[in-house]
Amino acid sequence: MNSSLDIITAIEQQLACYQRLAKLADVQREHVQMGDAESLLAVLQRRAGVLEELSALERVVGPVKRDWATFTRSLSDDSRQHVEQVMLGSRELLEQITKSDQDDVLLLQQRKLNVGKQIGQATASRQVNRAYAGAAYSARGAGNMDLSR
Repeated sequence: MNSSLDIITAIEQQLACYQRLAKLADVQREHVQMGDAESLLAVLQRRAGVLEELSALERVVGPVKRDWATFTRSLSDDSRQHVEQVMLGSRELLEQITKSDQDDVLLLQQRKLNVGKQIGQATASRQVNRAYAGAAYSARGAGNMDLSR
């Protein structure tokens, strides 16, 4: 079993990971808005690395969370207050990151719909142009069109 100090350190490291994820979420938003897919992929890879760190830290903190009340009772008042503040900060950042990701998903979905509409419009325009050209050329070939004017 890990000592209280090890667990507190892991909780603080989790907060640092969430802070990095929040900054990366901001960078991600810029790339989504600019439509920069290559840079977006690079940010997503960096986020995956931070998530791996969080996963490792959760293996230390997770068992304590299951019996959180017992763990916090074992701490001094100052340590308990500090841990609670760190955990609150982590939850707030996680909510912020989740909201940012949801906004990015909506933006990407809207962009996808717009591209679909543009493709549909281009297809319809192409069909109209073909029909017009077919009618114009078939009429000229039949001698119905007077091009002398």
